[in-house]
Amino acid sequence: MAEGEPLEEGLSPDDAVRAMLLLMPRVVARLKRTALPEPLRSFQLAPRHLSLLSYLLFDGPMPVSHLAARLEVAPTTVSLMVSDLSRQGVVERHPDPSDGRRTIVAITRDPETRAAIDAWLANGADSWRRAFAPLSPAERAMFVRTMRAYETQAGDGGGGGGGGDSGNGGDAGP
Repeated sequence: MAEGEPLEEGLSPDDAVRAMLLLMPRVVARLKRTALPEPLRSFQLAPRHLSLLSYLLFDGPMPVSHLAARLEVAPTTVSLMVSDLSRQGVVERHPDPSDGRRTIVAITRDPETRAAIDAWLANGADSWRRAFAPLSPAERAMFVRTMRAYETQAGDGGGGGGGGDSGNGGDAGP
């Protein structure tokens, strides 16, 4: 299968692996080049903040424990991220009115910062919407399941071999 060749009905597993190994570095590079909107450039934002802010934007304010569960990290990790973002004025913390022991995290109410966060996240959301538009709901679900499975396998070191050594210490790429 040549680069850029149209994908007809399907791919063999090896052709799919080849296509993804060639595609993923370009996708990652493009994501890394996504510029922060001007109002956010003074903040110390890293890619890890993108997921946290995405959950708050799409799902609304929530306790640290819920963010930790969704991000699949320890609550202490999220607490540190929230403290950092709170000091920078990116998120706000409020006591939970139904349980005073919990803290609710929300994106800041500052209109300029909020608009900049919306703009930062919108680029990716708009790209995904355009990419998913021609797919059926079942195809979209399969793509998301496949990406989750890949993320799990890549995090587990691949778990089971199958191909030859790629010469990069066993890491099959991004």
